[in-house]
Amino acid sequence: MERDEAKRRRILLAVTGLSPQVVTETLYALATAEAPWIPDEIHLITTAEGKRRAELALLSDEPGWFHALIREYELPPMKFDAQSIHVLEDTSGRPLTDIRTPEDNERAADAITEWVRRFTADADSELHVSIAGGRKTMGYYLGYALSLFGRVQDRLSHVLVDEPFESSWDFFYPSRASRVIQTRNDTLADCRDARVMLAEIPFVRLREEVPERLLEGRARFSETVAAIQKAQQPPQLEIDLERRRLFASGEEIAMEPADLAFYAMMARARQKGLHPQRHDSEGLAARYLHEYRRLVGEESGDYERVAQALDCDDLKEWFEQRKSKTNKAIRKALGRRLAQIYEIAATGKRPKTRYGLTLPVEAIRFT
Repeated sequence: MERDEAKRRRILLAVTGLSPQVVTETLYALATAEAPWIPDEIHLITTAEGKRRAELALLSDEPGWFHALIREYELPPMKFDAQSIHVLEDTSGRPLTDIRTPEDNERAADAITEWVRRFTADADSELHVSIAGGRKTMGYYLGYALSLFGRVQDRLSHVLVDEPFESSWDFFYPSRASRVIQTRNDTLADCRDARVMLAEIPFVRLREEVPERLLEGRARFSETVAAIQKAQQPPQLEIDLERRRLFASGEEIAMEPADLAFYAMMARARQKGLHPQRHDSEGLAARYLHEYRRLVGEESGDYERVAQALDCDDLKEWFEQRKSKTNKAIRKALGRRLAQIYEIAATGKRPKTRYGLTLPVEAIRFT
């Protein structure tokens, strides 16, 4: 069901460096657009020096350009304070003054990725991301992170300011009243004449390909990209029944023994060229118990209980439950797109639907 857009928590997220003006410029452009978009809160990702400049220029009593913009254009209250400015840290946890080393770069990528993941984890949020400020690498990572985690309601943009106001320290937004400033070319210009435009940037949304463990837990940039790139490689399935381990595209997938045995049965059927399975397929219970015995041993109480449970005429409920649980585990570990390669898939129309793996036989290996 589509969520009510009016009830979504609107978040403006930006990276900034030594020019905090991008915040007020972007906010102005959003608020004065033909279809205004007013955030409920604003968040910045920046360096230690960037935080200092943002606090002095935007949040101070004087000049306090953020508060001035709110007053001048009669905008509704929105949350933006010192706690909304998130400073990047080095490997020792100290605030970064700049991004100058490969280690700094990696830390910045991970921090930016994690903030985007957090904000997009809330289904009731709507994120507008600006890549206008900060070092080029910061903008790149922010845009890429939104591509990894962004949803249909999220947007990406860059703010454009016309000459001679671009890169002028004294310009923060087009004023309603006349306000003359000195530009970077040492000429005078009136802020009332400035034009600020928002260029929306289309981006590819890859969220469906991100494994659930990275959607739900802390996400590192390189790890997330690597997980998605696995979908571009030839499939490879490895099943180690002795150690109770299953690997798909090099990613270990956690399964309970009862589910692992079911999946191994399906993989074995694919290897042997057997037809896709149904809950009433001939010899189904025997083939399943053969795999389950390899996992738990014939003398175990678990094996005895399962064998008794399968000694019946109707295995439909059991079959559906095992199929559902194995596919769920695969999607959780691999993400939806890559999981489709390894899931137990349906073939044929009801009531003759059958289920099996569609992997190439050469991609399946038992160890």
